[in-house]
Amino acid sequence: MIPRYTLPEMHALWTDDAKYRTWTRVEVLATEGQARLGRVPAEALADIRQAPAPSAAAVAQQERERDHEILAFLAAYCAGLPEESARWVHLGMTSYDLVDTALGHTLARATDLVLTAATRLRAALTERAVEHWDTVCIGRTHGIHAEPTTFGHKLATFAFAVDRSVRRLRAAREAVAVGTISGSVGTYALIDPRVERYVCDALGLGVEPAPSQVVARDRHAQLVQALATLGACVEQIAVELRMLQRTEVREVEEPRTVAYQGSSAMPHKRNPTTCERLTGLARILRGHVGAVLEDVALWHERDLAHSPVERVVLPDALTVAHYQATAAADLIERMTVFPERMRAAVDATHGLVYSSVVLADLLEQGVEREKAYRLVQAAANHTVASGEDFGTALGAAGLDVGPLDPRRFLTHHTVIRKRLESLR
Repeated sequence: MIPRYTLPEMHALWTDDAKYRTWTRVEVLATEGQARLGRVPAEALADIRQAPAPSAAAVAQQERERDHEILAFLAAYCAGLPEESARWVHLGMTSYDLVDTALGHTLARATDLVLTAATRLRAALTERAVEHWDTVCIGRTHGIHAEPTTFGHKLATFAFAVDRSVRRLRAAREAVAVGTISGSVGTYALIDPRVERYVCDALGLGVEPAPSQVVARDRHAQLVQALATLGACVEQIAVELRMLQRTEVREVEEPRTVAYQGSSAMPHKRNPTTCERLTGLARILRGHVGAVLEDVALWHERDLAHSPVERVVLPDALTVAHYQATAAADLIERMTVFPERMRAAVDATHGLVYSSVVLADLLEQGVEREKAYRLVQAAANHTVASGEDFGTALGAAGLDVGPLDPRRFLTHHTVIRKRLESLR
């Protein structure tokens, strides 16, 4: 991912130097596991533990001579070891024992960063929902004024959506946090399964229960789909807030820095650029889903078709999701809300948004449903045509109804408020 959408803590996990440090850790752990079984001399283990991880430049130099990244890494790593010790490195292992076990460790750490950002977003939505629980605003369906609700209720729907994404991400983290050190075609022919267990326990990983030589790629597909779903939930928030920032609406405004400039030509502009950015990032995440699903089906016990895809898609998707969730949390925590504009929108249709409670009143009075509907609709049409207050039009039609007040729509609002407490 380009630097513009990359946060430092995520970037640090995906550099080549970081990768080779993790590979080195896996090799050291595997050697320790072998030594515990008496298969590696103590002197060799001491040397291997002390050998530093090779730099990305050193591995690149070796790869120019070998055209194989794992062999290049091993050559660079072993270059500083005594020959007698170097021969014990990678004992009984195949390339993807190293690559996939290290990848599982990195994916778990990267997913933890996304989970932290998503959890912060959930908390921000929850707290702002509580703050604005009684801030009356208009609910809209099909883009048209429907009935009064509250801004807190609106934010609560987003908070629960993000909460579901957090739970999906936790499940996906468990799915990808696995390793395999089982040798060629996964049969443990040249390595004891106890070595695998030792390494994976040390890294906080589960073990692929029936390895084929690689970790199953449906695990990675599950993760990217969870990231894309989180991205779609963030997009839902962003689209709503973009709509509410339109000039004629202006019920909220995203935070601005003192340096903010909205247009190169129009100095007055205050564009919803953060929300638009969040929307665009969601499109990137959805675009990665197809690629990881294509990676699930490999030839026989393995092929290498997945490798170029996941070298791009996995760090890209995690980096984008981390940036997007972090930016969304910043937005929610600092956005400005205009309650007076929200109330003005409720009143903008001269009371038409109360038509459903008027209809309910007539039905309770015993008026036949079709007749009641037509009477209320006729009064509503008169208000639309004349601009006359809806209550006045109802009175002129001889209809006796209750008060036209937003609180009539919020009788059971406390039920949802109590549910929201579960997220705090």
